[in-house]
Amino acid sequence: MANGSGTKTNERPGTRAQVRYLRVSAYKAREVLDLIRGLHVDDADGILEFTDRAVATDIRKVLASAVANAEKNDEIDPNELFVSACYADEGPTLKRWRPRARGRATRIRKRTCHITIIVSRMGARELEQRRARTEAAVGRGGVRRDAAEARRARVAKSRAARAERAGHDHDHDHDDADHTHDEDGNIVPIDADAADEIPGEPTEDTIEQAEEAQAEEAQAEAAQAQEAQADDLTDEVIEQAEADNPAEPEEAVEAAVEEAAEATEEASDDDATEEKK
Repeated sequence: MANGSGTKTNERPGTRAQVRYLRVSAYKAREVLDLIRGLHVDDADGILEFTDRAVATDIRKVLASAVANAEKNDEIDPNELFVSACYADEGPTLKRWRPRARGRATRIRKRTCHITIIVSRMGARELEQRRARTEAAVGRGGVRRDAAEARRARVAKSRAARAERAGHDHDHDHDDADHTHDEDGNIVPIDADAADEIPGEPTEDTIEQAEEAQAEEAQAEAAQAQEAQADDLTDEVIEQAEADNPAEPEEAVEAAVEEAAEATEEASDDDATEEKK
């Protein structure tokens, strides 16, 4: 394919990058390449970043490679580059077969393509216009001054923070200190009670709670045993009273129950007195 000046596309001057045998059809790649042709490399990168096509990720990598080649090999400022040409050529087609009904088979064509991106330096007039637009936008507070400059500033800031964390020298021992540091070097206070605790070992509060629970459980068992004993004694007294006084069972039973209750209370008082001694 030739352009208006008679120069073929693959012979156009500039710095290029290419990816070969990409597993996508040339038709799908050309739809995305049409979006960035003739744009500044920063604008093209922004479009590819938010293009909802899988091939946009691969094309973005090719664009970054072309910009890096121009910066390292040809010593061209990345801020002065634009996408002068981009195209996708068809590669070999992988043929596969899908079994179908009645013993037939259908061919599956897995397309491949070769993507090429060429970046060139913008003309003096275009560069002056772009700088003017950028300065005007920055003056209004609409956009940042330059994408590459902002990227370099972020990298420098990150490196400075990393060097500060690496060069941080402590004048104390963390074994006796009241704080520690996280992964970013920030100070994190340590609880004094939590620092004395050993993982997996019971604390004093836990031991006290366990002892109180055991004491309450023992008291509850003793109370249940006394009630059971009193019920058994009452049944025996009632049966004996009814046998001794069959004529007046109710009065005899009441008297016997009262005597048994008094005897039980006296026995409980004696047991309590002995425990106190």
